[in-house]
Amino acid sequence: MKVRKANIIHNGEEIRNVYIYENKKEEYILVAVPQLEWSKIIKYEEINDKTREHLQNSIAKRSNENIAISLCSKITQWIQEM
Repeated sequence: MKVRKANIIHNGEEIRNVYIYENKKEEYILVAVPQLEWSKIIKYEEINDKTREHLQNSIAKRSNENIAISLCSKITQWIQEM
């Protein structure tokens, strides 16, 4: 599991930790942001150009649009680095 620092402010509180777990055997990545009570499983075959949009829509349900854009950008970059 990797812990990444997001450093984004949400409702006066900083979102610091984003947890990323990769399961190579079952071919998926789990991303979790405990401060937003949000998590998502992304299967390898689902990682494509629409991944960012899908994550952004999911995060926006738990926060606002600006945070979703910033956080999603960071998450997709981290996923691509794995």
